Amino acid sequence: MKISDVIEWIQIAEEDFYSAQLLSQATLRKPNEIICYHCAQAIEKYLKGYLTYNGILPQKTHNLLLLLEFCIGNDHQFENIREECGFLNKFTNEVRYPHRIEIKEEDVIYSINAVEKIKNIEPIKKLKNIVESKN
Repeated sequence: MKISDVIEWIQIAEEDFYSAQLLSQATLRKPNEIICYHCAQAIEKYLKGYLTYNGILPQKTHNLLLLLEFCIGNDHQFENIREECGFLNKFTNEVRYPHRIEIKEEDVIYSINAVEKIKNIEPIKKLKNIVESKN
């Protein structure tokens, strides 16, 4: 495991989440699909960062539930975010292609709150602290 790879995963996760938060403050036209997409991307990066830190090479997938299973195999605390990962999983790629799903304001609110919950579970908080101490 290279700590630089872990740092990069977490930094990209933080940037995706920051982008989602920034876009959610739009007043003219709020791009709901892009906000939810960035939330899903943030979770993907947090999970891949956690796996990388624990010596597990993350698969090249956007499937949050698959990544979550690998995380649960290492720490059962990840079971507490299954619902959030399941909800966000539908925003991984489908929202970026024709025939997109309709995304409402409540989906955006739930997505942002889901990222907040996920990034604050103990294994991710510990990882973020390690990353911050290395910067």
